[in-house]
Amino acid sequence: MSSQHGHAPFSSIQSMADHPQILPDLSVLQRRIPLTFRDSATAPLRKLSVDLIKTYKHINEVYYAKKKRRAQQVPPEDSSTKKERKVYNEGYDDDNYDYIVKSGERWLERYEIDSLIGKGSFGQVVKAYDHHDQEWVAIKIIKNKKAFLNQAQIELRLLELMNQHDTEMKYYIVHLKRHFMFRSHLCLVFELLSYNLYDLLRNTNFRGVSLNLTRKFAQQLCTALLFLATPELSIIHCDLKPENILLCNPKRSAIKIVDFGSSCQLGQRIYQYIQSRFYRSPEVLLGMPYDLAIDMWSLGCILVEMHTGEPLFSGSNEADQMNRIVEVLGLPPPHMLEQAPKARKYFDKLPEGGWTLKKNKEVKKEYKVPGTRRLHEVLGVESGGPGGRRAGEQGHSPSDYLKFKDLVLRMLDYEPRSRITPFYALQHNFFKKTSDEGTNTSNSNSTSPAMEHSHSTSTTSSVSSSGGSSGSSNDNRSYRYSNRYYASTVAAHADCEMQSPQAPPQQQQPRLWAGGDVPALPNDGYPPILPHKPTPSQPATSHFHGAGPHPLFQPAGRAHYHRPPVSPHGPECMELGPGPRHLDCAPFGSSAFRTRAAVGGRAGEGGLPLAYPPHLRSRAEPEDSAPMLGVCVPQSTAASS
Repeated sequence: MSSQHGHAPFSSIQSMADHPQILPDLSVLQRRIPLTFRDSATAPLRKLSVDLIKTYKHINEVYYAKKKRRAQQVPPEDSSTKKERKVYNEGYDDDNYDYIVKSGERWLERYEIDSLIGKGSFGQVVKAYDHHDQEWVAIKIIKNKKAFLNQAQIELRLLELMNQHDTEMKYYIVHLKRHFMFRSHLCLVFELLSYNLYDLLRNTNFRGVSLNLTRKFAQQLCTALLFLATPELSIIHCDLKPENILLCNPKRSAIKIVDFGSSCQLGQRIYQYIQSRFYRSPEVLLGMPYDLAIDMWSLGCILVEMHTGEPLFSGSNEADQMNRIVEVLGLPPPHMLEQAPKARKYFDKLPEGGWTLKKNKEVKKEYKVPGTRRLHEVLGVESGGPGGRRAGEQGHSPSDYLKFKDLVLRMLDYEPRSRITPFYALQHNFFKKTSDEGTNTSNSNSTSPAMEHSHSTSTTSSVSSSGGSSGSSNDNRSYRYSNRYYASTVAAHADCEMQSPQAPPQQQQPRLWAGGDVPALPNDGYPPILPHKPTPSQPATSHFHGAGPHPLFQPAGRAHYHRPPVSPHGPECMELGPGPRHLDCAPFGSSAFRTRAAVGGRAGEGGLPLAYPPHLRSRAEPEDSAPMLGVCVPQSTAASS
């Protein structure tokens, strides 16, 4: 029984091996058995798991080694096989009309080219050494194409015009030294400056600079806009943004405005698509005629961004930009929308005659109710500044923030005619510091240069409706700002604590900011602009256009802030009350000549800025430059905190 169901005996297996048909199969199997077995460390499974990085490195080495051998084995091209290559401008230009910059090249036996420090749509900027004047300069090389040359000639004309009116270079505008043609390229030679305000923000990790430093920047920029608005100039910058505002020295607070490539003069407006998107004014978004007031709008956006570290209105496109503006300021005035050619791009007209935001089904973003994203909270007026980062810091009290907020709201007036002008902005309480705040100094009597000119002719004459003053001449120009520079009749702006135009100036020393670096606008020595109540010698309406008292006046007593009725800004506009960022970061050593890339695109459509690397600066520094204080940066950075 056991023999029937058990295994065959060994002898029978041996006999099977001797069978002639089975023998070949056994020999085949034996030959398939390897003599040696592979090391487990080289197994494919291990290579694709534990040793995956080493495997990739080996593959790369093999690939590039083969590529190098193939390149060495390619025979040299002869004239018959070589592809024909075009030569541009006798070999000096590339196929994009840009000059091919070569380090060490010497131009006109004067300028030794050091390096390329910037590139944009208009051309390039190089750092060069001027052997004649023995100084470093920045040379802007315009593309060798007629359209770019024509636009650059407008920029050149405006820069030369500004040079004629700013011989002492104290109005915070970049100085054009000279220009020349070189190998069919127009070249503009500028003073060499440091990095721009966007780089400064990036160095704070977009936490923003202090309110005191923001004030210094604001005063200089208002002075620059006041200078641009003089009747002989009437220049609209058209692309004011942090990238186009450069520090003169990386450790000082003196700044200058650059890049007038998009600029024009009032009455000679060429383009409809101007201003970088984040800083684009409502009238430009709506396709309406624009004037110098668009730069003041941009400045308001810039000042908020400098302190908070983030753009106030960071739209990804024009529709998103308008919606973000409406979130903070409410709907634009109805009369403005009635006249705007592009109003229906953003708004729908209701049957009863009002306006509402257009509903875009393709856009999934939810916006806040118009006027509910209050600037009060954005600035952190009562919560210690943006994000509470300035709680307890000197100069960041609720009263300081209220002054700052009020100035910004006046800059962000929808209606260009009632938007605050540079002259009145410089008179605002934000630029006045009282002795009890501990910022009074007596070691200097310097004032804002534009205001010095503004009041050099008389200390008692008031600002007339035409904006001029008696006795002004080309040698002693009056830079009194008037609304006619904005080509409109407009209600003037006032600060509630300003004196009567006929009141004699108080005799006391001008005040400086803490640290004594950037001068403030004192109450003394200047004819005040607007009274808080009428005086017997002068009617209350004498300084305003139109009939009837100005809405800012409260004849019965102390004035309160009331916005002009034509431009309601939502619930916060009349209020006084008690007192994730885009990171295309590059080190300061790299070129600052770039635009930002935010979600949906950075607002760089107005043209690229003329900017310079941070380790370079002009040899001649303004006398009022001072250490930058209040910058939230790591201890290793140049700017002190």
